Amino acid sequence: MTATGAEPRQEGSLLLDDQLCFALYAASRAVTARYRPLLDELGLTYPQYLVMLVLWEQDSVSVRDLGTALQLESSTLSPLLKRLEAHGLLRRERRAEDERSVAIRLTETGARLRERARTVPVAIGDAMGLTREQDATAKQLLRLLTANVSED
Repeated sequence: MTATGAEPRQEGSLLLDDQLCFALYAASRAVTARYRPLLDELGLTYPQYLVMLVLWEQDSVSVRDLGTALQLESSTLSPLLKRLEAHGLLRRERRAEDERSVAIRLTETGARLRERARTVPVAIGDAMGLTREQDATAKQLLRLLTANVSED
């Protein structure tokens, strides 16, 4: 059943309400908009927040591994890292064992920001209004969808 209460149309429908891609797009925009005021208080954009999440999980990570974790190309990641470095949240260092590889590490300021950020997932979870089971199911389905449509 669609949001309007009508039964979904046949395959190949060009009705907006029948498009999964539009439901994903609308949900993504709504969730990102809900993050905005919370992240503004931290001085972060949503993509910067994602970088920080990875660094809060593991203090040192290569640019390559960070790009893999976030599913971002280095051309997209580099400007994010430069801005976060300019704000004093991280530092980029060439690895002694391989000068071609750059390690990303949190600064003390970046590490301290983690405590202030702890309220963000709680606020977003409350706003989403999903049970734990619904949350787990949604993530599972979205990961499956991503894997299925990825060209790798």
